[in-house]
Amino acid sequence: MYFSKNDLQDVLDLALKNGGDFADIFLEDKEIKTVFGENNVIERVRSGRQTGAGVRVVSGESTAYAYTNKMTKEGLEEAARVVSKVVSKNKKVVSKNKEERIIRLLKKNPEFQFDFKKRPDEISLDEKVELVKRTNQAARNVSQKIKQVSVSYGDVIQKVIIANSDGVYVEDERIRVRLAVNAIAGEGDTIQTGFEVAGAVSGLEILDGDLPEQMAEKAAGRAVQMLTAKPAPAGNMDVVMAGEAGGTMVHEACGHGLEADLVQKGLSVYSNRKGEIVASEEITVIDDATKPGKYGSLVFDDEGTKGQKTVLIKDGELLDYMYDWFTAYKDKRPSTGNGRRESFEYKPIPRMTNTYIAPGKDDPEKIVKEVKEGLLVKKMGGGQVNTVNGDFVFDVAEGYLIKDGEIVSPVRGATLTGNGPEALKNVVMVGKDLGFTIGTCGKNGQGVPVSDAQPTILIKGLIVGGISQDEENDFQIKKIKRI
Repeated sequence: MYFSKNDLQDVLDLALKNGGDFADIFLEDKEIKTVFGENNVIERVRSGRQTGAGVRVVSGESTAYAYTNKMTKEGLEEAARVVSKVVSKNKKVVSKNKEERIIRLLKKNPEFQFDFKKRPDEISLDEKVELVKRTNQAARNVSQKIKQVSVSYGDVIQKVIIANSDGVYVEDERIRVRLAVNAIAGEGDTIQTGFEVAGAVSGLEILDGDLPEQMAEKAAGRAVQMLTAKPAPAGNMDVVMAGEAGGTMVHEACGHGLEADLVQKGLSVYSNRKGEIVASEEITVIDDATKPGKYGSLVFDDEGTKGQKTVLIKDGELLDYMYDWFTAYKDKRPSTGNGRRESFEYKPIPRMTNTYIAPGKDDPEKIVKEVKEGLLVKKMGGGQVNTVNGDFVFDVAEGYLIKDGEIVSPVRGATLTGNGPEALKNVVMVGKDLGFTIGTCGKNGQGVPVSDAQPTILIKGLIVGGISQDEENDFQIKKIKRI
């Protein structure tokens, strides 16, 4: 994937031939390897490579984007001509033209770097297969009630070059490793699942030691325990969300609403609310791409902007949103380094990286003791949120009843219903701990790797819902099919 700076400057010039305020090129070479095991058998081993480039021109508030698999100067020029023609047809926009700018690309050096001790391309396939087998066996060793185990390993090595008409030139290599285990337990007519996943911007060193076995035992143990759990009660109650539950709440009920494109379109409950109190004074929300080893970390985003830490909410006050180049351009401000895309086939949009509620001052155990009657959530499931009004519904994968400050019994089938800003305003205690989870965040048809986190928090007055045994079994079957 070699192009000289002069080549890229020529392509940018061509893209802006008929006018435009900004142009950029995104070049990608990505290698992916996966190993999937199920039913004590390695079902699939896959290896793939994806290369291509995207060319974008911004003219006023319009964007033209084209991509190509032809990794030659001629292929890039063909894409540049396409976007240039789109600009020329937009007669309503008055923008800069080629003669008004001279593009000189200057390489931008990273302000920090991530260390990869065991690069995936230096580890044999046999070792990766053995890792999957070990994880599978550890889950099955937990109990004879474990009926099925699936384990998925994956690694990605992505090399990118980014150049734009502001003179930015960036070369970057991103490496991510991920391991997931799903265990299914059954007894009589009841089935339950347990799921654990680990991943990071890292080599295979994140899976050193007995971490795979720990994950397997945790997933299988959860599935078995939930077989004997009672159906969750329904009603309005206090909810303790443990740090180990991860940041599903902050990601879904808060994070998406703080992405600048939704804010600018009026599709966020947080639109036009900078400076307002939108959460409890105990709450500070941060998006930080610079955290070493986290799944959403970035040295540069997919527009060549440095990865950075952005405080979104501080002590309950809304301070900022997450911006890519285009939304920042519209608001006449710098990008926050949140321009991300799934691949060269997509234009960048504002996306989260590592988003979390900052730790507080309370002891997590003390938080539970403050609850007379409520629910402890140790593991979140899926969910959905309406970013326009902030309403959400989340599934609870592992929950326990709290009575008089003590954890008394596990429950299953619980759901949490509420409103994001209202729930954050009702947080009365924030723990000193911080637990991360990882995932692939979907938006506008494209997924990107992210992580999210929170400390243990106490939320007053969430609506907890329960479901019947038949509904629970149907839900578990549908969940297994999705996995």
